[in-house]
Amino acid sequence: MPATDPHKVIVADDHPLFREALGLALDRALGGVRLVDAGNMDELEQAASEHEDADLAMLDLHMPGVQGFSALVYLRAHHPGLPVCVISANDNPLVIQRALDHGAAAFIHKSAPVSEIRVALQAVLAGDIWQPPGLASPEAGAPADELEVAERVGELTPQQFRVLMMVTEGLLNKQIAYELEISEATVKAHMTAIFRKLGVHNRTQAVLVAQRLAVDSPESGSRDFSGQ
Repeated sequence: MPATDPHKVIVADDHPLFREALGLALDRALGGVRLVDAGNMDELEQAASEHEDADLAMLDLHMPGVQGFSALVYLRAHHPGLPVCVISANDNPLVIQRALDHGAAAFIHKSAPVSEIRVALQAVLAGDIWQPPGLASPEAGAPADELEVAERVGELTPQQFRVLMMVTEGLLNKQIAYELEISEATVKAHMTAIFRKLGVHNRTQAVLVAQRLAVDSPESGSRDFSGQ
């Protein structure tokens, strides 16, 4: 038995080939890892719940079934002890800062060499926050209303979060009920709870709130989502 167990890392990306390549890079960077794969949000939630001893998660910003930073926000709210490293091909300083503002422990570019990945992960495992070297500081990160949205989304239960993400994809209650194998009445009950937690009154407002966490979300000033 080795002196220390290999680090357990959840790798969340919808491309199997990239997960495999990242796994090899992580193995080289950390000197051995145990990988837990997740190809979508449901698999990510299952992995985080079943592997509470995971040392960190590597999260792609463009996971199927979620809006931009929503998966990051969800993980930070429901699994606060799990450091989340965002890995993305996006090099926009504002996007990087928004990810850090939403609780990412690191932002690693997909083209980063193994040496840089090693430095980033060592920093995260030591409890630090890491960002790409030479990053130009944006004038601002996530605006106040976006952070408020993140806090509200973080209050959703796992099932309410699934329902909200399906609503943002345009699914109707009947379709959501079919996908989740629940009744339409249960979906409606979830929608009522979602409206209350997000501080909105209808489906359209709920979608607009969720879209504030999109990676390409336009900047905006503080706004009242209650419709009042």
